[in-house]
Amino acid sequence: MTAEALFSLAPLLILFPLLGLVVNIIAGRRLGERGVGIVASAAVGLAFVIAILQFIALRMDPSGATIHIADWIVIGQLEVEWALQIDTLSVTMMLMVTGVGGLIHIYAVGYMHDDVRFQGDPSRFPRFFVYFNLFIAAMLLLVTGDSYLTMFVGWEGVGLCSYLLISFWYEKGEDGIGNALAGKKAFVVNRIGDFGFIIAMLITFWFFGTLTFEEVFNEAEAMGAGAVGAATAITLFLLVGAAGKSAQIPLFVWLPDAMAGPTPVSALIHAATMVTAGIYMLVRNAALLEIATVTPDIIAIIGAATALLAASIAVARFDIKRVLAYSTISQLGFMIAAVGIGAYVAAIFHLVAHAFFKALLFLSAGSVIQGVEHGHHRADSHEEHFNPNDMRVMGGLRTRMKATFWVYLIGALALVGIPPLAGFFSKDEILADALLVSPAVYWVLVGSAFLTAFYMGRQILMVFFGKPRSKAAEAAEESPAVMVAPLVVLAILSVGGGLINSPGLLPLTHFLEDTLEGLREPEFVAAVAAISTLLAVLAIVLAWLVYGRRPMAHDPVRRLGSLWTAIRHRWWVDGFYDWLIVSRYISLSHWLAEVADEQFLHDWVHDTVIARSFVRATNWLASVLDLRLIDRGFDGLGALTRRGAGGLGALQTGYVRNYAVAVFIGMVLVVSYLLLS
Repeated sequence: MTAEALFSLAPLLILFPLLGLVVNIIAGRRLGERGVGIVASAAVGLAFVIAILQFIALRMDPSGATIHIADWIVIGQLEVEWALQIDTLSVTMMLMVTGVGGLIHIYAVGYMHDDVRFQGDPSRFPRFFVYFNLFIAAMLLLVTGDSYLTMFVGWEGVGLCSYLLISFWYEKGEDGIGNALAGKKAFVVNRIGDFGFIIAMLITFWFFGTLTFEEVFNEAEAMGAGAVGAATAITLFLLVGAAGKSAQIPLFVWLPDAMAGPTPVSALIHAATMVTAGIYMLVRNAALLEIATVTPDIIAIIGAATALLAASIAVARFDIKRVLAYSTISQLGFMIAAVGIGAYVAAIFHLVAHAFFKALLFLSAGSVIQGVEHGHHRADSHEEHFNPNDMRVMGGLRTRMKATFWVYLIGALALVGIPPLAGFFSKDEILADALLVSPAVYWVLVGSAFLTAFYMGRQILMVFFGKPRSKAAEAAEESPAVMVAPLVVLAILSVGGGLINSPGLLPLTHFLEDTLEGLREPEFVAAVAAISTLLAVLAIVLAWLVYGRRPMAHDPVRRLGSLWTAIRHRWWVDGFYDWLIVSRYISLSHWLAEVADEQFLHDWVHDTVIARSFVRATNWLASVLDLRLIDRGFDGLGALTRRGAGGLGALQTGYVRNYAVAVFIGMVLVVSYLLLS
């Protein structure tokens, strides 16, 4: 087939997941769990095949293609088409989304089989995979759209799906509404970021007269220095959108609460879809970032600060998934910082590698959680408020769940950056670029990497080593093959994923240079690699010294005193957020309800101004206008009529002679008038 013919298949990339969800909506209950899982997984698998075909087409024709689907909006100068942009950046993302997303779908078949039963509602199994397929379709639309507006539709789509999936068990959680509140929090915080995206689109259209990426970038290049101000404003507002979706300071507070969703949701959000959207969006706008003035520096600072802040918070978490959630925020900080220093390939490289090992870690965590949950039921444990996510009830699982232990260990070492795993190459490429461009950013990221190695060592030791700390951990059992198999594949990718930017194969740098111009060649700085590896090993040894040598009754890091208190309270960021935004919003809503609405609008405007004025007006109309003027006027007319009638009545005597005289007088008058005229 020709490249053109392969490019024409691109719409199927989005169509297959949509068909999958339609089939499960219509026939999901009749298909049963096995059929629903096959349909949903096959839909994403077919999309992955289409993504591979697009990669092959790009190898044949590196210039890519724009696939027109339909006309969409034509209003004055605004013309937006439904069109897909197939280039090396979008194909890299679609391969990652469908590949990793497909493995998560397969895993979810086994996970949700038990989860819907643990939660007491097996009927929701088809609904889960409908949302899952919709999530993939929305993300694919986001990464393939050829304009800001098309991207924004996918952007909002993943936001909707995150709300539906985070609050999937909406009646569960703290006080029976905890999960619902977590979904709402994610939705509301992301709307703040979306507002920034919308403002960026408005500025883009106002300044460039178009929303199509290629046209905007060409116009900006042609205008040169004249576009600097607009590019700066646009990218600053795009950064607000990216901070929402990719969980950066100050909008990262929603992501840890997203752990309320089932574990496959956590993996899909944190590895393959939603949180990567902000990174992709910024890299897609590299042409504007290159001519913007202050935005890159701000991006680098926010990314580095987020990486360090989130890594420190992860040190004091006990929920196995929340440790990984803060780890995701930290690693996203690495990617954002890479974009800020102009290391676009390093950002995308780490995004892809991170998708491999973070999906592996989340899914392995789900395997651990279900293993402990099964152990809890097998041991017939009656422990009150048992939480299978709590690492303090685990321990010794490496002998009970051997396969999960080994894949978890591989994912953890890849995240830490131990050579030759994927994270070593992708993380060190960011560090090398940071050292060359901004040493301050480099050292902040080095500190983040050290903390990453420490909290992952802590997690491995608390979960898998030592003695079981609960009956559930003693009776835990390995997960079924349908869950373990995707973990093995992801473990292999986590080991060999660093090769995707290896000069010996098809380096990602050379692949992306057809889309992103002026890319720097990846540099391997031996000193950077040596320092980061040494610090990672030292952090792991420190974790073993703290957690590995003795049974853990209380977390030894408590000895840090006030520092422990700070990281346990997440540096009071959530508290500050609640005080600055949530409490102010609640106070404002109370003021609007009680003062503005009840006291001002209701009591004064309605009851005093409107109601009293209305009563006074109606009283005047009734007593003055109606009774005094209208009624008296008509009474006077009546009296006048009666008087006139009385006067005329006097003429009605009843005597014929009187009538004859009147007729005679009338005839005389008529004849006189005629004679005189």
